[in-house]
Amino acid sequence: MKSRILFVSGHRDDAREISQMLQPLRMAIDHAGNLQQARAQLRKDDYNVILTEAALPDGSWLDALHLARECPQDLQVIVTDAHADARLWAEALNLGAYDLIAQPFYEPEVRRILYNACSRRPAEPFTSAAL
Repeated sequence: MKSRILFVSGHRDDAREISQMLQPLRMAIDHAGNLQQARAQLRKDDYNVILTEAALPDGSWLDALHLARECPQDLQVIVTDAHADARLWAEALNLGAYDLIAQPFYEPEVRRILYNACSRRPAEPFTSAAL
């Protein structure tokens, strides 16, 4: 089964670049230009990962994170930003994002992070029987 990624970004060229990077892998990427389009896509299709730019035309990566939490499936959220730094990385992880990808995109890093996020299984609920 092919993994599906929704890339939320105001930059269509970045979506094409990432799509080319992922061609050899069993991953499909769809592009949404803003959060409103992302919401419509998420209602229509199932995804494994939301890859979102930190700053969006109609919000931010935090809005994309909240959007992911509204979905019934367990979605991983990955943030990307041209000005990525340790502060943004720590904030994103502390608030529930899976990871951060710096721009410009470095193909091995993009592949590794997206592959790992798509391979991640949903957390199983804790039960006392597991003890």
